[in-house]
Amino acid sequence: MPVSLPPALDLSLDLLRCPTCRTRRLHPGRGALRCPVGHTFDIARHGCASLLTGTRATSGDDAAMVEARDRFLSTGAYAPIREVGARLAVEAVPEQGTVVDVGCGTGYYLAGVLDQLPGARGLGLETSVRALRLVARAHDRAAAVAWDVFRPFPLADGAADVVLDVFAPRNPAEFHRVLRPTGRLIVVRPSGRHLAELRGQVPAMVMIDPAKEQRLHRALNPFFEAVVTERVEYSVPLTKLDVLDLVGMTPSARHVSRADLNDGVLPDQITVSVLATAYRPR
Repeated sequence: MPVSLPPALDLSLDLLRCPTCRTRRLHPGRGALRCPVGHTFDIARHGCASLLTGTRATSGDDAAMVEARDRFLSTGAYAPIREVGARLAVEAVPEQGTVVDVGCGTGYYLAGVLDQLPGARGLGLETSVRALRLVARAHDRAAAVAWDVFRPFPLADGAADVVLDVFAPRNPAEFHRVLRPTGRLIVVRPSGRHLAELRGQVPAMVMIDPAKEQRLHRALNPFFEAVVTERVEYSVPLTKLDVLDLVGMTPSARHVSRADLNDGVLPDQITVSVLATAYRPR
């Protein structure tokens, strides 16, 4: 039985371009998206459109990681991060604006922006189909599209008022291409103090590169100029299960076993410390 076009995807259909042709628009038909030449892309039952072609991207988020992320974010421990991202985005988006969240995970941060913008539409790009199933349910104006951030985006030039990048990989040239000249790129990343207590007690966790900010500047500087940077830092109490989910939703899950965590002493309070920057295109 053909899958009907999800309302959120219909709302953002004009943004999409055939990833094979690069310039041709996509149109719905018989449970799929098609370009005029005949390239066809499936729409899953959960509402996600997969535009990936050729070699499939390897997602960092398997089922266990997605479930851990969903549980942890539902505690509200990262709500201040969501709030600062939404506030910086709202300052740049017109009433009927478009928000593209790259590496959107479960759609938590995209939904936070859309909650503050009743007239805006959102599009989440993410490699993990398991995560995209949650994106499709995260907000009634959030479309979910499977895509690899390191490839040219299947989006029209100047399609977005805001590109949101929260704890996600970056593609500066594509960010610049899909943003309108008046648009904003919002980048949220951890500072060196982020989860310091947890990293101190679990040495196998992936560490934060001390040169991260310099690398970010070098990558973005040819395309963007920083407008404002805000530091969000606070302590939050966590249960042991929260800590297990926090580790389990990150790349550290590949290096730290749940058994090792259960056997060790875990902090009951951690420092959350991130930097959020709004950039304008050069």
